[in-house]
Amino acid sequence: MKPALIPAVLVAIGALVALAYTSLFVVDQRQQALVIEFGNPQRIVREPGLQMKKPWQNVLLFDRRLLDFDADAQEVTLRDQRRMVVDAYVRYYITDPLEFYKTVGNETAFRQRLGAVVNATLRNTLGQVPFAEVLSDRRATIMREVGDQVGREAAQFGVKIVDLRFVRADLHPDNSPAIFRRMQTERDREAREARAQGSEQAQRIRAEAERERTVLVAEAQREAQILRGRGDAEATRVYAEAFGKDAAFYDFWRSLEAMRRALADSTTLVLSPDSDFFRFFRDMNGSNDPARSGVAPRR
Repeated sequence: MKPALIPAVLVAIGALVALAYTSLFVVDQRQQALVIEFGNPQRIVREPGLQMKKPWQNVLLFDRRLLDFDADAQEVTLRDQRRMVVDAYVRYYITDPLEFYKTVGNETAFRQRLGAVVNATLRNTLGQVPFAEVLSDRRATIMREVGDQVGREAAQFGVKIVDLRFVRADLHPDNSPAIFRRMQTERDREAREARAQGSEQAQRIRAEAERERTVLVAEAQREAQILRGRGDAEATRVYAEAFGKDAAFYDFWRSLEAMRRALADSTTLVLSPDSDFFRFFRDMNGSNDPARSGVAPRR
């Protein structure tokens, strides 16, 4: 090669290198690219690897991974005028680099817009619910409502919201003592109501039990009286039959039964010897006639 051609060759090589440097770019597998020509978007590149463009075109790279955004803690007034400090975080990814570039330009600007959307949505949504619902099982539903609304707002930026959660939702320090006192008063009122309802129910149960006891006792007494009457009638019938069969023996047996009951407790009786109480001691027939019995009465 002639010495005069060496500078030209070097210039040509340099031009080729510069052309290659300005015409080639690499897209990482964690990124997606947007080719810009004089400020106008031309195409989206999602395939990773070595790519080509025109030398005068520019390339903007956007992350295609799942990204996190931690919103600043803010004070929110609830429907019952109680104040809370709410801190939330959002997980999202960029689905449309072209729309993302046209609306916000870059991720820093988007984070500012997303923070404003999250704060406004939290204020609007939590401002319509009372404090008790934020602490109840409905908290998951409230977070889902906030996430859905933020997702609709973020869709216009070419972004999809995957998840939105509350990092913390605490009472405002200035309101905590008053809130706790109000909560204690409310719980005391509920406890009194529960005790009153329990006492009323206990009295109703006792009254019902007493009524049932009275009915059962009355029915039992009625049944006992019926059975006792039947027994007395049966006894009277048996006694009548026995008296009818042998009146003298029946009279003798009744006298012995009267003696047994009268002398059961070693009772001392002062009676006349000719008293009817001892008539069967004088005569087996119970006669008070001395001539018939053969025993002279004592004086």
